[in-house]
Amino acid sequence: MSELVKFLFEGLPVRGMLVYLDEAWQELLRRRQTVGAHAPEVRTLLGELAAAGVLMQSNIKFNGALLLQIHGDGPVKLAVAEVQPDLAFRATATVVGAVPPGAQLAALCNPGGKGRCAITLDPRDKLPGQQPYQGVVPLHGDQREPLQQVAQVLEHYMLQSEQLDTRLVLASDERVAAGLLIQRLPVEGEGNLGGGQGGRRNEDEIGQSEAFTRIALLAATLTREELLTLGSEQILRRLFWEEPLRVFEPMRPRFACSCSRERVTGMLQSLGREESDGLIAERGRVEVGCEFCGLQYRFDAVDVAGIFTPPGRQAPGSQAVN
Repeated sequence: MSELVKFLFEGLPVRGMLVYLDEAWQELLRRRQTVGAHAPEVRTLLGELAAAGVLMQSNIKFNGALLLQIHGDGPVKLAVAEVQPDLAFRATATVVGAVPPGAQLAALCNPGGKGRCAITLDPRDKLPGQQPYQGVVPLHGDQREPLQQVAQVLEHYMLQSEQLDTRLVLASDERVAAGLLIQRLPVEGEGNLGGGQGGRRNEDEIGQSEAFTRIALLAATLTREELLTLGSEQILRRLFWEEPLRVFEPMRPRFACSCSRERVTGMLQSLGREESDGLIAERGRVEVGCEFCGLQYRFDAVDVAGIFTPPGRQAPGSQAVN
């Protein structure tokens, strides 16, 4: 089953976690089939984003959605994974051009050098005037070298924006999306993601922890094939058999979509009566498909009229079927 396992290195300022998305990832891909399957290269990108999003969400105490987005200037215009506090996740991509076989991140999203990665924390219960927190990094390193892996981008983000040494290993195929995260514990508080305190002291510790360096080097020996095929117990034993580990009870990530007929109705209202009626005249009905889960929402002429009719004046029995 899909699981996320957290662990600590006893007596050391280092934490880690492993995530496996198998049946949940397969459910996402099955739903995607209804609106058109992505190319394998895009599927791999989405799987790595989904695994990374679950790892990052579980690493913070935050009552809201974490959105991990890559905005590209290549064939992949947008790739996004959204993870809720209970680790319910969804992911999708907008592809606008031909995907080269075997293409990695730079060719998919950053051939013109304008790609960027955004990490957004969107509070569930916003206070008046409160805006989501967002951090953005380019898809290149300090020397402007193009980064080829999602893991490299997120390691760079954590170092630059959160002042935390991080090692991330990600992998995905048609069966499993998986990830390993190793991170130096923040000097104080919960770290900086979302505007926490202690940034200066965390920055002073960058690259200074011998324990983190040693454990990160061990984590880097994990191959893609091992991450996709071995269980959490096997990986922890294989990598850290000499280290004192405390392993916690696994959590259960799952695929879930937050789309609804009410949200689509609101979208049609914002579109306006004239344009909605135009779609009815052209096609006989309005069809809106969710890019995340593939669910199709259908509205006929009666439904559209009801959307724009004030309450109390609607004809009885007007209802559409999804």
